[in-house]
Amino acid sequence: MNEPRIRPASADDLDAVLAFWKAAAEGTSISDDRTGVERLVARDPEALLLAECDGELVGTVIAGFDGWRCHLYRLAVHPDRRRRGIGSALLTAAEERFAALGGRRADAMVLDRNERAHHAWRAAGYGPEPQWSRWVKPLPD
Repeated sequence: MNEPRIRPASADDLDAVLAFWKAAAEGTSISDDRTGVERLVARDPEALLLAECDGELVGTVIAGFDGWRCHLYRLAVHPDRRRRGIGSALLTAAEERFAALGGRRADAMVLDRNERAHHAWRAAGYGPEPQWSRWVKPLPD
């Protein structure tokens, strides 16, 4: 397999990304719809990174930076392409983006039940912080 090509998503990619997440990502989010992803790309065109091999979408990560913290979401690799360096390539691209923006620490949203993801994140140098919990409140539409 060739090295994956990493690039930011464009508006033309959004339907493919949403379909990809249904096949490759664990869990769902309230923002996993066209409106949510359009808003992300419009606000920060460099945040949604795609990995392609021979023109095929094989991985994604959202590398969001709010000026204070670096946040990673939706790291997903196609099930048939896992354990080939695609996730690592996406994380490297995300971390390079963060460094260029002045970010100092990255955090990742990882489902507690996704043991496979725990291994991948640990291998990339990330670890849980047991003193923190995520508190959420859905906002009205």
